[in-house]
Amino acid sequence: MTQTRDNSETTTPVDAPKTNSVLERVFKITERGSTVGREVRGGLVTFVTMAYIVILNPLILGGHAADAAPTDVAGGWLPAAQVGAVTGLTAGVITLLFGVVANLPFGLAAGLGINSFLAVSVIHEVTWPEAMGLVVINGVIIVVLGATGARTAIFRAIPKELKAAITVGIGLFIAFIGFIDSGFVTPAQGVPVQLGDGGSIATIPTAIFVVALLLIGILVARRVPGGILIGMAVSTVLAIIAQAIWRIEPGAEGGWHLNVPGLPSQIVSVPDFSLVGQFDLIGSFERVGMLSATMLVFTLVFTNFFDAMGSMTGLAKQAGVAYKDGTFPRLRAAFVIEGTGAIAGGVTSGSSNTVFVDSASGIGEGARTGFASVITGVLFLASMFLTPLTGIVPMEVGSAALVVVGAMMMGQIRAIKFTKFSVALPAFLTIVTMPLTYSIANGIGVGFISWAVVNAAAGRARKVHWLLWIVSAGFLLYFIRGPITALLGG
Repeated sequence: MTQTRDNSETTTPVDAPKTNSVLERVFKITERGSTVGREVRGGLVTFVTMAYIVILNPLILGGHAADAAPTDVAGGWLPAAQVGAVTGLTAGVITLLFGVVANLPFGLAAGLGINSFLAVSVIHEVTWPEAMGLVVINGVIIVVLGATGARTAIFRAIPKELKAAITVGIGLFIAFIGFIDSGFVTPAQGVPVQLGDGGSIATIPTAIFVVALLLIGILVARRVPGGILIGMAVSTVLAIIAQAIWRIEPGAEGGWHLNVPGLPSQIVSVPDFSLVGQFDLIGSFERVGMLSATMLVFTLVFTNFFDAMGSMTGLAKQAGVAYKDGTFPRLRAAFVIEGTGAIAGGVTSGSSNTVFVDSASGIGEGARTGFASVITGVLFLASMFLTPLTGIVPMEVGSAALVVVGAMMMGQIRAIKFTKFSVALPAFLTIVTMPLTYSIANGIGVGFISWAVVNAAAGRARKVHWLLWIVSAGFLLYFIRGPITALLGG
């Protein structure tokens, strides 16, 4: 139920016991209409629902060898076990902090949109430490915007249709990455891409992807708590069995895309935090130039900014703590901590941490306060000791999870009025440009520019916010930076 500003919390149930305990004073559990038991269950369910990120993030950012991992412009790569350790560490600390300070039942972890952007686009221009330096800068900007109140003002200045289109585009982009990495979509002669091998599913790893996709999809559709994680676990078992039978080699035609599924030599290990502190704040500006590096930062900020805003607004409404205008208690604190998660993700090389919409599962279980987030955070910290498990999950299974998450993000398309062409064209260009150019930045830029130009030419120039014009001008320079650089060099 949506609140009005006259009520800071939801109505206290008649049967709710009053208590002066520390938990009650800090988290106002009774005032929010909840109980300690509900908060514990909600926090546990949120963790189970989000736990796939501890496995998926190392698959996206790292690998187990240089030839089986995303390598940067200098040939550097991130060991999957180390990425798994810092993924659990950062998610645990930030989710704990968010629960105590913001008192909201939201879990935070490495955002899928940003980590995919880093692994697919950014590291082809800079090194991993330089990429993580950009993430840190992005986080600092997010914190400043949140602390000053500018974040709310900027959020209201961007048309809601463009916000929705960006989310949808990122979802489609993530899904496309999953299709490519699984072998479900491959390059072909005569056409840009084709289905599988010669137009059919002809390899065991790709077949495992299809099974994993359907299984995870069924579990999510049936609203099974932790459906993504359960589906990945079952599919990994099937992959291990398939590998034991057919002995499929990695990298070769018809082989596994990255790591070979197999039973680990150990399940529990001491976490390796070697990646902590491995970031470079200024190296990217020296390597690719001020304009290109600035546009990379802008893309990170914009992605982080709107993904988190949309997730927090929706979750607050579901938890019954939102006001009529979509804001919620401790709004500024929530923005600051979320930005701090981006900084922490860059510092630890685990990618920017942001609010997960998967937290809706815990809210559905009854979580209403930050105590649920404390439970989720503690469980994330415990996950650091289980990083050997990340090595047994093949990319084909991880790709299936990416496609499912992409499908979830597509739900925002309902907020776009495609019957109005001045809205439809910019939104459409935003959505399709991201996967077709393999770049979130390109999609945002094309969307901004087309929105400003089309609406101005249609006689609605006053409805184009001045900020949109500034950003569009920046993107225009970004798109023609090649000729400009050549001209200046000449």
